[in-house]
Amino acid sequence: MTTTVADLYLTRGSSETVTPRVDPVVWSEPGAPGPMRPSELSDFDRDGFLAIEELITPDEVAVYRAELDRLISDPEVRADERSIIEPKSQDVRSVFEVHRISEVFANLVRDPRVVGRARQILGSDVYVHQSRINVKPGFGASGFYWHSDFETWHAEDGLPNMRTVSVSIALTENYDTNGGLMIMPGSHRTFLGCAGATPKDNYKKSLQMQDAGTPSDEALTKLADAHGIKLFTGKAGSATWFDCNCMHGSGDNITPYPRSNVFIVFNSVENTAVEPFAAPVRRPEFIGARDFTPVR
Repeated sequence: MTTTVADLYLTRGSSETVTPRVDPVVWSEPGAPGPMRPSELSDFDRDGFLAIEELITPDEVAVYRAELDRLISDPEVRADERSIIEPKSQDVRSVFEVHRISEVFANLVRDPRVVGRARQILGSDVYVHQSRINVKPGFGASGFYWHSDFETWHAEDGLPNMRTVSVSIALTENYDTNGGLMIMPGSHRTFLGCAGATPKDNYKKSLQMQDAGTPSDEALTKLADAHGIKLFTGKAGSATWFDCNCMHGSGDNITPYPRSNVFIVFNSVENTAVEPFAAPVRRPEFIGARDFTPVR
């Protein structure tokens, strides 16, 4: 017997829609134990993100950088479907499910500084919905256009509620010039449903260049006028936690300086994926996990 889950956030219809958020941002009770102070949780609730100057130490950064370099230079990893290749340069852009192919990154996922914050924000045990390393080499690596992750994860992966949080941990310095993360503070309070049906196997195109699930210029202008845009900079080892519904993106990197990071998406075990809400088929499990085993 199939259980029907209500679709609270309509998207991929004939026109754009705007839906006020009905889910909490911070799901834990006040005073819940964890690495985040009450003031940090309050800031996260208000802005939809929290920047941390040093989540991991310089020595740890060196370990993760070496592992990233090993993975992207491995011919078997490059040939794997979990690797996404830059269309122009043919360099590796991303490697997905990195916590499953690398014990080094698996240990990072289990680190209390990482998973502890996810549990505190989401108010439950968590599992990894998605993990990847992003490689943004200098001299032309392409950016990621404005989008809400939840719009895609809801439409194409079947996540019912906004009970998902991401962390981007810098493995190289994030300057204000090398394609850093940009977020519209407060945009997580409004769900923007995008226009246009989802093509079959949309992920094959969208992971290189987005199309379906992309907001209109008019909608983005209204959000930016209402919320502004925050650009994140910081040394290697810094991190940005952000809510699944934040409107965010990043520009191309035309500087000589690479921008690489490890990106982990934690979802509540109480928000496991159902069938996609606005796509003909599920995305592959290396992009949207169907193994809901809690991180231990």
